[in-house]
Amino acid sequence: MSVKILIKRIVPADKEGDLLTLIKELRNAATACPGYITGETMRNVEKPDEYLVISTWDSVSAWRQWLSGPDRVTIQKRIDDLLGAKTEYEVYHYNPIPAPTLSGFKGWEGG
Repeated sequence: MSVKILIKRIVPADKEGDLLTLIKELRNAATACPGYITGETMRNVEKPDEYLVISTWDSVSAWRQWLSGPDRVTIQKRIDDLLGAKTEYEVYHYNPIPAPTLSGFKGWEGG
């Protein structure tokens, strides 16, 4: 079962560029890691200093292997040093619910 990892960070404006560079480094390295599916980075509309990264993996074990890997540990330490705080992670099982279709409705034209 796939998992989504939620990573929330508070980022002072003067460190935003450096953080985004490091996040790109992490994502580039993750793409070569077995089990990585996708990742996205979002900025809170109401709290512009808050960023949320969502990383999707095909299993908890794939995520944990990446989490403890030397490439990630090195970049993560740079992020923690930059922000002055240890990054925290929340891991959620991900079981997408199929989108409803209209094919069973009378009068559906299919297009």
